[in-house]
Amino acid sequence: MSRKALVGNVTAMLADAGFLVSDRCAVRPKSFDVAARRGEDLLLVKLLGNVDAFDRETGAEMRRLGEYLSATPMLVGLRTRDEELKPGVVYFRHGVPAIHPDTLYDLVVEDVPPLIYAAPGGLYVNIDGDTVADERKERGWSLGRLAEELGVSRRTVAKYEDGMNASVEVAVQLEDLFDRPFSDPVRVLEGAGEVREADPTPEPPEVAPDDEHVYGVLSRAGFAVHPTQRAPFTAVSEDEAEPRVEFTLLTGHSPFTRTAEKRAKLMGSLGRVTGTRAVYFTEGDDEPKTESVDGTAIVTMVELSRADDPERIRELIRERSDEPAEA
Repeated sequence: MSRKALVGNVTAMLADAGFLVSDRCAVRPKSFDVAARRGEDLLLVKLLGNVDAFDRETGAEMRRLGEYLSATPMLVGLRTRDEELKPGVVYFRHGVPAIHPDTLYDLVVEDVPPLIYAAPGGLYVNIDGDTVADERKERGWSLGRLAEELGVSRRTVAKYEDGMNASVEVAVQLEDLFDRPFSDPVRVLEGAGEVREADPTPEPPEVAPDDEHVYGVLSRAGFAVHPTQRAPFTAVSEDEAEPRVEFTLLTGHSPFTRTAEKRAKLMGSLGRVTGTRAVYFTEGDDEPKTESVDGTAIVTMVELSRADDPERIRELIRERSDEPAEA
């Protein structure tokens, strides 16, 4: 399957499953291909035929965006360099869950989450240790008896009951012994944090010199500015002055060229899906050529410099941008 076909199939699948799907990110740089929302579930989806092409920097950017936007970063692909991705299994690349399109279908269409995840050494499941302990005690079995049945040590059984995950083979043995399932699903839509290593969110990049002035103004106006490196927007800015008000911005900044207009249109689509506002700050004009592009507010740097009152900045953005959609 070509990457173009993969993108088309996955976006159609998400739409059929009731997700609002953004326009495809066709401008560079781009750490993800589409954003998709259904209720409170917000996904940032990267699509690759070979998931090994997903590099560390893109993984770090997607994880940061996931934190800023309360979204789940997700990689959907078909294979690694060595093998096909197995349906029903969650893999990880640089802290981001990676799944086969069939796994995504089961998850979002059939509402059947995966039970198996890949980690160094093989395939594993997240077992319910309390239930294992209850079943063992109900049968009157000691740790040693269950260890003998499973072919592992007493210490290993104790670790299973304390919450250590098990190989697929051990999980199957447990289910055969007690004639019941013990596997907990991998919560992919929540980032699969229960089975991946809990690395801290990577540090953000430095603000580009050309952007220092605009983001300095936003900071003085009460926004926490998070620069991006590989996103279709140059920053995510959160309103700290009014924390109870939903006023998160997808922010861009450049001269108002055709490329900038195309980027602003994409940001408007992403804003509608992510529940944020989008604003593009332009250079070189006293007044904007247009006040908005597909829901993205267009504000010139001259206007920004004149807006000494922080509330005036918010007014300009409110007047010219689309209202954030409710989840």
